[in-house]
Amino acid sequence: MSSPAPPPHPVRVLLVEDDELMRRSFTVALERYGYGMRAAADGLTALELFRDEQFDLLILDVMLPGLDGIGLCRKVRETSLVPVLMMSARGDGLDVVAGLEAGADDYVVKPVDTYVLVARIRSLLRRATYAPPAPAPSAGAADGDVLVFGDLTVDTAGMEVSVGGAPVALTPTELKLLLEFAAHPGVVLERHTLLRNVWEYGWDGDSRVVDLCVQRLRRKLGRERIETVRGFGYKLRR
Repeated sequence: MSSPAPPPHPVRVLLVEDDELMRRSFTVALERYGYGMRAAADGLTALELFRDEQFDLLILDVMLPGLDGIGLCRKVRETSLVPVLMMSARGDGLDVVAGLEAGADDYVVKPVDTYVLVARIRSLLRRATYAPPAPAPSAGAADGDVLVFGDLTVDTAGMEVSVGGAPVALTPTELKLLLEFAAHPGVVLERHTLLRNVWEYGWDGDSRVVDLCVQRLRRKLGRERIETVRGFGYKLRR
């Protein structure tokens, strides 16, 4: 199988992995795809690199010495909305949930094939540069590219969100999820539909990423803004 073409401009990636062999393997593999790689073996070193340099994406292992991947993700989210991909050797529960609750955008379970890792990276980067389609005419009270749902305002051109006039900072994944809801106000969106449209997963995707990202949106926008329709999915209240 031939390798996909590298990104047109160097994308800087910070990889944090304590296993030396795996760290070197991922670094070499991603460099072959054209990514500019920096690597760290522990969370504290990675935090220093993150504060000193500019990165377009972070790949964080959960189990790290000193400061683990969950704690590192929380530190990153204090100051940055950079896309974060978590890696875990256990994909059955606590690591996944903790990573997503800490603010990660997605996760992969090790061992992971390079093609899968690159696909997840590209999906995250597309979300970071996402341009939404034109909203339906009935999508809320609209003024050009501005959609209004009660005290929630979504500027789809400026990619800005505010609640009660106060700006709200959203990660690329949170913003794309909100835009998906805003394009279909009052319509129940199934988890698998959101996985496909926001995370670019097929039907075998993990719906926990949807549930936990919705929880994060509710904390930022208000718990009543996104309604759960049991057995089906979620909808944005008009």
